[in-house]
Amino acid sequence: MRGEHHRALALGLVLLAAGAALLALGAGIGSTGFESVLAARHDPVALQIVWDIRLPRTLGAWLAGALLGLAGAVAQGLFRNPLADPYLLGSASGASLGVALALAMFGVSPTSTEWVVRLGLTGAAFMGAVLAVLLTLLLARGVQQTLRLLLAGVIVGVVLGAAKDLITIASADILQAITGFMLGSTGLVGWSACAVMGALGAACLLLGWMLAPLLDGLALGEATAASLGLPLPAMRAALVVVLALATGAAVAQTGLIAFVGLASPHLVRSAVKTTHARLLVLSSAMGGLLLTAADLLARWLIAPQELPVGVLTAVLGGSYLLWLMHRRSARGGF
Repeated sequence: MRGEHHRALALGLVLLAAGAALLALGAGIGSTGFESVLAARHDPVALQIVWDIRLPRTLGAWLAGALLGLAGAVAQGLFRNPLADPYLLGSASGASLGVALALAMFGVSPTSTEWVVRLGLTGAAFMGAVLAVLLTLLLARGVQQTLRLLLAGVIVGVVLGAAKDLITIASADILQAITGFMLGSTGLVGWSACAVMGALGAACLLLGWMLAPLLDGLALGEATAASLGLPLPAMRAALVVVLALATGAAVAQTGLIAFVGLASPHLVRSAVKTTHARLLVLSSAMGGLLLTAADLLARWLIAPQELPVGVLTAVLGGSYLLWLMHRRSARGGF
């Protein structure tokens, strides 16, 4: 047990060190390639670009990835399914519908830098994600039955996704804007977005840490979790809140980014066996590292243009998932 604790601590330190290194690297990657941050000290314009654009974007990518990694670990523990991801309860479709409604009603664009516009789209995405989760809970009649909750999330996701498509067809001028949201991007993340994600991420991680004993019990079976004397319905509801808030906060700021929440807990578990309390923390750090690395790669691959980071994570994450399924199938799993 002590050896596993030391391995978990070592992995955490490695992830934090790698994240700090990527943060420093991200401050120097621009549309013209890599530029030394030290050289920008003597150029006010370059210094402003580093401070106001590159640093918050890179930090925002780390925070969004950490939120998705945390949500993925919670979802996989709550549903006892290694293929569960943060979007299972319909939050992605709800956020997309919220953005589509805001664009159709007010004619604003995600590419605008006006803070009022950004706040409106962020609020619409967040409210859409939260309302979708509430609708899922209503259809599932609470959180007592995991299978019912899972099926309700799938149904809500399909229905809200169709509603978003209908709005997009009716208001064709928002097609480009909503497509950008669906592809995912960290290009418009600023310091205010980092503050929102940081505050919500800290609150979600703390609550998840407190609820980790339930996830440990569920890993051993429903009967074992009940035998521990834990208030299962209340704790399940609190975990759903963590899942919804973490996912909604990330999606509202960066759009839909695939596979980060799914892959992060798998990568942690492949490196170390640990309790869910440590798994939540390590998955958050792993998610932050993955999305930051993907964001830097998306900026660098076809510079001065850049790839939508959601596309890149989908390609890399899909490849990882296929490999994981092949390995599990060879061992008799899945």
